[in-house]
Amino acid sequence: MSDQTTPQDPTTQFDDGENVSDKIDHPGLTGDMPDEPDHGEDTYQGSGRLEGKRALITGGDSGIGRAVAIAFAREGADVALSYLPDEEEDAQVTAGHVRDAGRKAVTIPGDIRDEAFCSELVETAVRELGGLDVLINNAAYQMAQPNGLADISTEQLDRVFKTNLYAMFWITKAALPHLGAGSTIINTTSIQAYDPSPALLDYATTKAGILNFTRGLSQQLAEQGIRVNAVAPGPIWTPLIPATMPEGKVESFGTDTPMGRAGQPAELAPLYVFFASQESSYVTGDVLGATGGELLS
Repeated sequence: MSDQTTPQDPTTQFDDGENVSDKIDHPGLTGDMPDEPDHGEDTYQGSGRLEGKRALITGGDSGIGRAVAIAFAREGADVALSYLPDEEEDAQVTAGHVRDAGRKAVTIPGDIRDEAFCSELVETAVRELGGLDVLINNAAYQMAQPNGLADISTEQLDRVFKTNLYAMFWITKAALPHLGAGSTIINTTSIQAYDPSPALLDYATTKAGILNFTRGLSQQLAEQGIRVNAVAPGPIWTPLIPATMPEGKVESFGTDTPMGRAGQPAELAPLYVFFASQESSYVTGDVLGATGGELLS
C-alpha cells in the first residue's frame, strides 16, 4: 500500500473527476458529503517524529484538522480537538483515529467566538493532556457572497472575524503561559491572503491578518525558543466547500490551479508535522504553501 512518501504523479493521484456538487448544510459534516475527502486514514505512516508531544487543534473535527490529528497521533502525539457542538459526529470519528494510533484524544466542543470558552479550551487541553507543546490555530468560517462587499452583512462579518481572528488572539494568549522553549504555534492562513477572491472578501481579509499575526508573533517569541509558522492552503476539498460555496462552483472547485485539481487534506498534514517537529528547529515566521501551483507572492 502506498503512503505519504510514495512517489506519484501529483496531477492525478487524487483526481477522480469532478467534485460532486450537492450542497450540504453548514457547518457541514464529512458524512454528508457524497465525495468524502482523503485525510490519510489509509495512507499516513508515522515515524515517531512527534513522540510525547501534546497538541491542541482548533477545527480538529474534519478537513485539514482531521488530517493533522491523524498524522500527529501516528507520529506519537496526544491531541485535543476543538470544534462546534454541531460537529460532534465528525469529532468523534477523528478522536477514534487518534485512539486507534494508541494516543490520547480529548474532545472539547464549544464556540471559539466566546472569549471565555477560548480560555476554558486551553485550560481543559492542558489539564487533560498534562501540558501543551503545539498549538494549531486552524478553525475558520467562510461564506461566499457572489456580489462581494455589497452582500456581506454585519452579522457575517462579525462571525468571520471572531472565528478566524479574535479566537486566534484569545487562544494563543491563553496558551502562551503553558508553552516553553521548543514549543510551536502553527496557524492556518490561505492563498486568499495573497490572491483574494472577491466572493470571499471578508474571509480573505482575515487570512491576511493571520499571516501578519504569524510573522509578528514569531519575532516576539523567538528569544523564548517558541516558533510560530503558518501553512497556506489553496483550494482543499473539505466539508466547508459544499456547505459555503455558491451553486455551480463546487464541481469545478480547484480546477483552475496549475495542477488542475483541488487538494486533499491528507496532502497538507506533512507540512504541519514538519513545523511541529525538531526538523524545522531554525524555521520561524515562515509560511509553507500547498496550493496546487498557485503562487504565494
